[in-house]
Amino acid sequence: MSYTITRTIADTPMPDVELRVRKALADQGFGILTEIDVQATMKKKLGADMPAYRILGACNPKMAFEAIAMEPRVGAMLPCNVILRETDSGIEVSAIDPVASMQAIPNAALHAVAGGVRALLQAAIDAV
Repeated sequence: MSYTITRTIADTPMPDVELRVRKALADQGFGILTEIDVQATMKKKLGADMPAYRILGACNPKMAFEAIAMEPRVGAMLPCNVILRETDSGIEVSAIDPVASMQAIPNAALHAVAGGVRALLQAAIDAV
């Protein structure tokens, strides 16, 4: 089982892809709770150069509330990270597959919620 939902957007600059990702996530009920510019962080902390790489911490509040109500420690696995990274083929957009990440928790009801979140993330990635 793959642990991400991924697609590559060719011939489009990172800022444009990021705007499309943000809109697609919002259209599926996700907000962005955290943002990490990994490229800038690695340059600042290590002096290392790398291609553009951003992590967006996306959260669908309704689904997160439902999951936390079932399994209070599931917050250690939230929010759903979505990365945008520059590759030779274009900008790769990858979202965590919540079904894969929730396999470690033995709770069938939680797995059902994860399936719903996966469907929303897949729709968002498809819409980018």
